[in-house]
Amino acid sequence: MLANYLIGLREGLEASLVVSILATFLVKSGHRDRLKLVWIGVGAALGVAVAGWALLQFITALTAKSFAAQETIGGVMSILAVGFVTWMIFWMRKASRSIAKELRERMGQALEVGSRAVVILAFLAVFRESIETAFIVYASAATATTATPFVGVLLGLATSVLLGIAIYKGAVKINLAVFFKWTGAVLILVAAGIFAYGFHDLQEANILPGLQTLAFDISHTIPPDSWYGVLLKGIFNFNPAPTVIEAAAWVAYLVPVLVLYFRPIKTSTPPPAVPATTAEAA
Repeated sequence: MLANYLIGLREGLEASLVVSILATFLVKSGHRDRLKLVWIGVGAALGVAVAGWALLQFITALTAKSFAAQETIGGVMSILAVGFVTWMIFWMRKASRSIAKELRERMGQALEVGSRAVVILAFLAVFRESIETAFIVYASAATATTATPFVGVLLGLATSVLLGIAIYKGAVKINLAVFFKWTGAVLILVAAGIFAYGFHDLQEANILPGLQTLAFDISHTIPPDSWYGVLLKGIFNFNPAPTVIEAAAWVAYLVPVLVLYFRPIKTSTPPPAVPATTAEAA
């Protein structure tokens, strides 16, 4: 639940801040009547994301009778989801400095074009976060046997909505730069576990060899059925007895991605001193 709560919280807060930026711009520019268009776009984006998640679940259900097909689809989708989420994490890391300015500029242009452009802008702005959430929740919950992961993501989304409203109204101040930096790092750890498990699925489908060749086995130290073993499994997809390919995939993803993630962003000019604690400066 905790991993999915974090996913829902981070992605939901990103979406909430985007909506807050657009809403604030419309209100301050005297276009409060266009707010309903933003909500139409947001609703459409969420609807498409839910439909995408449902489609993945439907495809998984269709292949449930064939173990090899189910593991193949699960493995491929896990790896694709990790690639997509990694791209989004780095995109947010780079775009967070100028996203508020760009959204305001695009909304100004959309207002000149017409109502349809406003709806499309809101849709595209929220669609990134919503589809990312759908993909990574599907991948991280692939091994779940209960509804706990979905409860976690729903609680995270609910928390993000409340925080977004509070930030919009100025009741809460959060250092968003620090928040997104460290939640991004945790998501990379979560993604590394999903990536490794994707390769494990492909081994179980007999697409990759070495299913019985273990890199190490520390099950006696971290029993899978212990509370901390279950916690590590639930958050990071930790396997105390990974195969060589599984362990290699985990290292091959985690090390370079973390190095690139924490590498300083090079800028030609110093970024403007904009407070990152309000919806206007998200």
